[in-house]
Amino acid sequence: MRPFFFEAWVFGGCEHIVPKLKAFLEVLEEIVPSRAAEEWDNPGLQVGDLSQKVEKILIAVDPTLMAVRKALRRNAQVLLTHHNLIFRPLSSLDLQIYPGDVISEALNKRISIVSAHTNLDVVQGGINDILADLFGLQGVQVLDARNDLGIEGAGLGRIGTLPTPLKLAQMTKKVKEVLGTERVRVVGQKNRRIGRVALVGGAGGSMVSLASKEGADLLVTGDVRHHEALQAESLGLALVDAGHFYTEKAALGPFGDRLRKAFTKRNMKVLVEVYKDEKGPERYE
Repeated sequence: MRPFFFEAWVFGGCEHIVPKLKAFLEVLEEIVPSRAAEEWDNPGLQVGDLSQKVEKILIAVDPTLMAVRKALRRNAQVLLTHHNLIFRPLSSLDLQIYPGDVISEALNKRISIVSAHTNLDVVQGGINDILADLFGLQGVQVLDARNDLGIEGAGLGRIGTLPTPLKLAQMTKKVKEVLGTERVRVVGQKNRRIGRVALVGGAGGSMVSLASKEGADLLVTGDVRHHEALQAESLGLALVDAGHFYTEKAALGPFGDRLRKAFTKRNMKVLVEVYKDEKGPERYE
């Protein structure tokens, strides 16, 4: 007897499984183990019904009202986000403000919300490996290895070498193109030679010292604080702060491809779409 969390249909003589939410969570757990997350984190199911049939997933950075409504318009049953909707137990729920408004909308529209947060940051094939691929780095290594997890290749950040060294001004232009952002913050002289690059998606200012110690000429990350920029300058480490949102959004497309392959391998018929026109909460004026 087939488990309750699957349905099946036949196409071209082959049986394809239409998973339910429980089955999708099991697939996600295989490729992005929740045990890889930080202790304070809360990845996995945020809102939803384990028996819900999953035919389409929309991937986004943030679990916002706009993202939930986009999922509804795109006929997706699941909104898979990088950032969590719920980090800690809620003592009350106001449906007029975040996250209550998002939870209410998701429940009313039957959109399940699932997150893969710090576990997606550190696992092999996650956010930082994808960034390294996007920038074409060679000889890529984990910047801050997490050997305690018992997961091969796990750790925060990646470091590698550009195929051809660039000047910092050229690399800054490349960062904008790769990450799809118009503005970045930069520490370092424009003519500085950049060969070895460290990458940390999200907020990686705390990795300045380690990046310098590992021989990086440049650290590309987001959410760099003033004293972290001063530290980079004093260490002779160039820095490009492309923003928290953009250093993560760029990785969602390739991660969506990885999910599609995981579904195909299991004969699961699930469409995966990325919220391409998603915007971060900040704007420049």
